[in-house]
Amino acid sequence: MFLNRLNTSYLRKHGHAVPEIFQDTVDREKLKNISAYSVDSANFGIQASLVNQGFFLIILLSGFLPWLAETISRWGWGAMINGLAFFGAIALLINLLYLPFNLYETFVIEERFGFNTKTLRLWFIDLLKSLVVSALLGGVLLYSLLALMGKGGENWWVWAWVFVGLVELLILWLYPVLIAPWFNKFEPIEDKELERRIYTLMEKVGLRPKGVFGMDASKRSKHTNAYFTGIGKSKRIVLFDTLMASHTAEEILAVLAHEIGHWKKKHVLKQLLLAETLSLAGFFILAQLLPWPLLYHTFGFAEPVPYVGLFLIGALFGPLGYFAQPVGSAISRKFEQEADDFALDLMPKAEPITNALKRLAVDNLANLSPHPFYAWFYYSHPPLVERISRLKTLSSKLTGVINVF
Repeated sequence: MFLNRLNTSYLRKHGHAVPEIFQDTVDREKLKNISAYSVDSANFGIQASLVNQGFFLIILLSGFLPWLAETISRWGWGAMINGLAFFGAIALLINLLYLPFNLYETFVIEERFGFNTKTLRLWFIDLLKSLVVSALLGGVLLYSLLALMGKGGENWWVWAWVFVGLVELLILWLYPVLIAPWFNKFEPIEDKELERRIYTLMEKVGLRPKGVFGMDASKRSKHTNAYFTGIGKSKRIVLFDTLMASHTAEEILAVLAHEIGHWKKKHVLKQLLLAETLSLAGFFILAQLLPWPLLYHTFGFAEPVPYVGLFLIGALFGPLGYFAQPVGSAISRKFEQEADDFALDLMPKAEPITNALKRLAVDNLANLSPHPFYAWFYYSHPPLVERISRLKTLSSKLTGVINVF
């Protein structure tokens, strides 16, 4: 709450003047819209978080958890099915609570600022599909984890870590070919000249994606984006149709050059290795705390119940992870700068990528005046003004070196 209030206060104080670097892209009316969207989104986020965290505290402290576990245990399904029912009931309650907030965000805030194109019917279909995917993937993971906890011996946490890591890799491979197409249509882009230039750009650095696809993002939102996805043979490039409609070919190539930088600098692999290292440490801590009686007595349980312990440890360590966020943000910003540098080397000049960033900022109503401390804590990308200024400076230096030789 403090960080959000700090950020919105800073925006109200400094957000009335268009930054010099955006003078050719943003007028005062657009800036006013950007500021209003940033403030409304932040205020809504605070309110939603307070309600959800308050509800979560009630679940933890009211005695509901012991009652739920005892009620489920009477059904005599066994520890693993009981665990699935326990987590499923809590997830259902939390999701039901969040539904009104999701509706308000989509059909009030996003609608007010011209982003939402989703119908109520499509919103409901997306909700059902998301629940099915979450239930299937979450159910398989949780059932397997509980089985390993019960039958994996003293080193169950090592086998659990290996299993979860393999499932994550499987999901990375399956997502672009099985999961994502269930929500959106992915078709080869119609602009064959753009497709040819994309492949030429990729071949420069030795990358061979399995396809360049346009995604029908516009049936849900007017937000713009592009991304690489998948691993191995499922690797592909995805361009939002909204991006192709609002950006020039040079700008799209610049955006992709940035994404290529992530691949060539092995950022995905580095993030995966870091995540798996933290995951191993997390499983080790989990194994040490699961038998601890005080953990269960504190929340009204007479004796340790493994699946309850799994939930309680997650609930207690979740907030601690929040304070590690600046570390993750700093690493991510470093990777983004490296990808920007790579894009600058790959493209003949800075204008395409800087123009693309400006257009992305305007299209998505990105905050142009975030508080420095808020950006340091949360931002996975450098603030836009700082990022574009840095690219222009680097480009000038490179041009000067080329001119000398």
